[in-house]
Amino acid sequence: MKKTVMLMCAAGLVAMLSQCGEAPEKPLTADEIVIRSIDSAGGQAYLENAIAFRFRNRAYRYHREAGQRVYERETQTDSGVITDILQGGAFTRLFDSTAVALPDSLQQRYGNSVNSVHYFAYLPYGLNDAAVNRELLGKVALKGQEYYKVRVTFDQQGGGEDFEDVFVYWFNTQSFNPDYLAYEYHTNGGGLRFREAYNTRRIGGIRFQDYINYKAEVGLPVAGLDSIYDAGGLEELSRIELEEVTVTPGSYN
Repeated sequence: MKKTVMLMCAAGLVAMLSQCGEAPEKPLTADEIVIRSIDSAGGQAYLENAIAFRFRNRAYRYHREAGQRVYERETQTDSGVITDILQGGAFTRLFDSTAVALPDSLQQRYGNSVNSVHYFAYLPYGLNDAAVNRELLGKVALKGQEYYKVRVTFDQQGGGEDFEDVFVYWFNTQSFNPDYLAYEYHTNGGGLRFREAYNTRRIGGIRFQDYINYKAEVGLPVAGLDSIYDAGGLEELSRIELEEVTVTPGSYN
């Protein structure tokens, strides 16, 4: 009799568990989404390799030195080679390997220009920096795919000269690739941009992609540009294409 009761209880427990099903998966946070995206794009490979590419007839190089990121841009002119170097927030310009003295305003301008190209080239790398704030805005559908929509802002301390800029990223819920991004900037009168990734490829264990760059009317909410894009309401402005990309273990020095 006791055996029969125990079997009945066991059967009831199994039935109850089957009805309840498995516990629902805990939703991901914005920080977890960004970390997964960086890991899927290359993760540790960003720390262990030097990267070089060409963009609009200029050569760009990245490596790490003494724990700091070193961003370089090389421009060939009729009179010589200009090399711009950004390391630890400090900007240096060389002309044929000789340092050039520049006023602070130009150092800031050229440094921002170098940083901007490198920043977009390695996305999503850098989105987990200490000065970056991430906020999950929810899930949305875009071009028939589901995305995590994440808003990114920056602390003034450590956030660079453009710390007031606001970014929004759309991470594919399956691949965690940032297929789309939008940003609101305030330099040179300000503006809005929306970018669509294409030509995604993996080189040396790191994922790279190019972008179609769209412009939007100033004053529109940056987080709402996905709806305008999906409805065909954005105008293509330019193409952001990285050429001759190479990934080399170690440093250039």
